[in-house]
Parts: sequence; C-alpha cells; structure tokens
Amino acid sequence: MERPTTQPQPCTDPNCREQHATAERIAMATSLCAERGRKLTTVRREVLELLWDRGRATGAYELIDMLKRRHDRPVAPPTVYRALEFLMSQRLVAKIESRNAYVPCAHPERKHDCLFLICGICGASTEFEDSRVAQALAEDAATLGYRMTRPVVEIEGACENCVASIPS
Repeated sequence: MERPTTQPQPCTDPNCREQHATAERIAMATSLCAERGRKLTTVRREVLELLWDRGRATGAYELIDMLKRRHDRPVAPPTVYRALEFLMSQRLVAKIESRNAYVPCAHPERKHDCLFLICGICGASTEFEDSRVAQALAEDAATLGYRMTRPVVEIEGACENCVASIPS
C-alpha cells in the first residue's frame, strides 16, 4: 500500500521570525526545487542544513570546515561555492554582502527582496519582509533611471540579546 505524500505547507505568518525546524525548511526546499525542475543534491542539502543549524551568517570556508568534520575527509572549495551559487539561484540562501557570509532564506516559497538586520556585536542576522520598503526602493531606483536586479538591504545594529547585555 502506497503511503500518501504531503507537501510542506508554506508559512503564512509574516511575523514568524524564522521559527521553523531545520527538517521543515529542508522539506520545503526539496519541494520547491522539485516544482522548479531542479535537484537538491546531497551536498546542496547538507550546506543548507548547516546554514539552518548554525543560526547565523556563515562564511564559505566555515562551511567547508564543517563539512570536512562531518565527513572526515577534505572538501574542495569549488564544491561548496557551487552549492551556494545554486542555493542562491533558487532563493534558498542569501549572501550577507557586508560579512561575505550566507544565511538561509526564511521564506523561499515567497518572492521578496532580501532585507536584513545584522547585529554588529554577535553577528546574528534576521531576515524580514516589508513590501513597503521594497516598493520604495524600486520606485526611487526607477526615478534615478535604475532597474534593480538583486536588491539586498543590510541594516547593522544590535540584536535584542546584545542590547540587553550592554550596561546602561
């Protein structure tokens, strides 16, 4: 008897603050790739899992080191960079340009611009969606004769945990 398959359900809470289990997000990524006719290979899946489990922006060489430890064998940098390029092309991962590091996209099932709050103290990053910001940027760019191709907004500050630890 064949077991019925269930598709991962997209998150409908715009304020969920990325409170999803890694397995849930990997299932969503696998489903999205299949819908798009793309394959989430083992290496791609492992890189995405590491990013979700890490919980903060992570550099490519950190990922290489984590994969080396996981498999107890060398991992070539091009392998990880190709995986990251694929994951970015599928909007599963975004690059924090100011840190030269990568984070998983909280809601790859929704098309939105990359807007990030980045803690300058601990390095934590939070992705948020605000169509008003995206619209204002697109309008201002158009007014100046630009067409945005990859809008990324990074705002540095201090996260809630770090603000609480700063003496008054």
